[in-house]
Amino acid sequence: MTVLHSVDFFPETSISVTIEPRLPQPDFPEHHHDFSEIIIVEHGTGCHIFNGQPYTLSGGSVCFVRDHDRHLFEHTENLCLTNILHREAQAFCFLSGFEKLLPQERDGNYPAHWRISQSVLHQVKGFIDRFESLSGASDDHSVANRELLFMQLLMLLRQANQAENGGGADERLNQLVAWLEENYAEEVCWEQLAASFTLSLRTLHRQLKQKTGLTPQRYLNRLRLIKARYLLRHSEENITNIAFQCGFGDSNHFSTLFKREFSCSPRAVRQGLDREFA
Repeated sequence: MTVLHSVDFFPETSISVTIEPRLPQPDFPEHHHDFSEIIIVEHGTGCHIFNGQPYTLSGGSVCFVRDHDRHLFEHTENLCLTNILHREAQAFCFLSGFEKLLPQERDGNYPAHWRISQSVLHQVKGFIDRFESLSGASDDHSVANRELLFMQLLMLLRQANQAENGGGADERLNQLVAWLEENYAEEVCWEQLAASFTLSLRTLHRQLKQKTGLTPQRYLNRLRLIKARYLLRHSEENITNIAFQCGFGDSNHFSTLFKREFSCSPRAVRQGLDREFA
């Protein structure tokens, strides 16, 4: 497994926070780091395999990766993101206690994937620009400024995550996307689903396309197919049952969409042939 080392990303040992833009982020094999990072997705879509579990990334996705977490990116499509890299708390010169603002693991569950609205994403991009303006400067003033920006960014992300339900259309769309992540196998009537989140069908189409570059139905199909591919790799269920479990009523239609999406058949994935030359 690939290991990424801080010496290759942090310009100086005194610098505890830096950024690494990926515009776009290509497919990248499984790896871990000797530092932690916060992934901020601006737009596009991709599959994030995090500690062996698949998650769909799109505009407004935020993921917190600890130094021991394993993750990889695959099936990316114009996935533009920025990694905010940070060292362990003891390496910070002017900041202490920030780890309390990060997701906390409870009963073996680590809530690493969050979503933020477009308005919050715009504010986050402002922080990224300010980080970039500091470049690799390592004087005390720049180090302190960088750590202060990091604390302010964490507070913004945490407040956005703890915001009450409701809010504007963008917040409601985030709730809808989160619902799809959990209920992808259910039969979906887009008009009814939009109404249940107090969105117009037109707003749903426009904003989801803006976040992901995909129409709602293609986004849902991709979500289902990513889950199906995971089951093909990690379960003993037969292909037909996996198709039904992931929301496809016809296994032939499932196979057609699967080949179109991944350029290989479900059977090839089951046999590991899609990774043979990876």
